Amino acid sequence: MNWTWFHKLGSPKWFYEISGRWLPWLSVAAALLLGVGTVWGLAFAPPDYQQGNSFRIIYIHVPAAILAQSCYIMLAVAGVVGLVWKMKLADVALQCAAPIGAWMTFVALLTGAVWGKPTWGAWWVWDARLTAMLILLFLYFGVIALGQSISNRDSAAKACAVLAIVGVINIPIIKYSVDWWNTLHQPATFKITEKPAMPPEMWIPLLIMVLGFYCFFAVSLLLRMRLEVLKRESRASWVKAEVERSL
Repeated sequence: MNWTWFHKLGSPKWFYEISGRWLPWLSVAAALLLGVGTVWGLAFAPPDYQQGNSFRIIYIHVPAAILAQSCYIMLAVAGVVGLVWKMKLADVALQCAAPIGAWMTFVALLTGAVWGKPTWGAWWVWDARLTAMLILLFLYFGVIALGQSISNRDSAAKACAVLAIVGVINIPIIKYSVDWWNTLHQPATFKITEKPAMPPEMWIPLLIMVLGFYCFFAVSLLLRMRLEVLKRESRASWVKAEVERSL
């Protein structure tokens, strides 16, 4: 197997160049997917036979919750890569993804509260999944705080990597909490091994929104990483050449 691509990830210059090619395509994909998914889900999907139109918040809540968990897994993977292979870009990815993941977790909690009020009769309950998602938000805050409070960049990178790796144990707890404990939260909307419980006209726009959120995450992450790379490599000759070219 050719691992050249993996070693190239350690090159800030290569990353900056290749990400610049990906950004236009990812931006267009994010705009199209989010536009189509939003219009389809909010305007054309049929109302739920029990929840009525209040169920439509899943087109924001579910993608945000899925992305929040996926983003933290990415943080843990970046932490392992940074600790084992000493790739500086791994720390860049970790530091830049953490605020995005925190925002996605906040959106998931907020939309879940809005959904829970008409469904459960309360804005918040200490449900197993809700509590685990709140812990996820605190884990994101911890990674962000560590990265900003430790002045030495290498020490900050190691501390953030360790916290990200340790905290990833919370992800399976979030996923399987509805199976392990008696909770108010409904089971997973999507399961790879099972047919969706919803009709196609309801779950297809949801799938489109999930893909759109992932593309939006990729665009946001690449933009943040590109800016951070320019800051960290400001003295490199290729950065000076890039700045002169843009001017």
